Amino acid sequence: MEMGRLILIVDDEPHILRILEYKLQREGYATCVARSAEDAEQLLSDHEVDLAVLDVALATPTNGFDLAAKLRSDDRTRDLPIIMLTARGFSADVLRGREVGAAGYITKPFSPEELVDRVRAILE
Repeated sequence: MEMGRLILIVDDEPHILRILEYKLQREGYATCVARSAEDAEQLLSDHEVDLAVLDVALATPTNGFDLAAKLRSDDRTRDLPIIMLTARGFSADVLRGREVGAAGYITKPFSPEELVDRVRAILE
């Protein structure tokens, strides 16, 4: 694993942000966190991240699918690997995640180890 790769975590649930940030940092990754798509966009304008973890159902005007689509339309973030997190495991949602170019789709509840394994597989 390459140490220090920067991962953006976007979730509106503070406890999920803390857990994921802690687990990823323990595995040697650098993290930045956002509680909204709008905050994530600001972070992405200031930092080059190696991977984004996006919650689908953000309690903001822009949801995770919309943010992923916006990232795909920007030359700077077009190839950014994205993992979608959701409490909804419907096949239509998984398909939509693939349509917006998500490299992975994890259904809540999940173990932080599952996310770390997926991050590692994508970044290696």
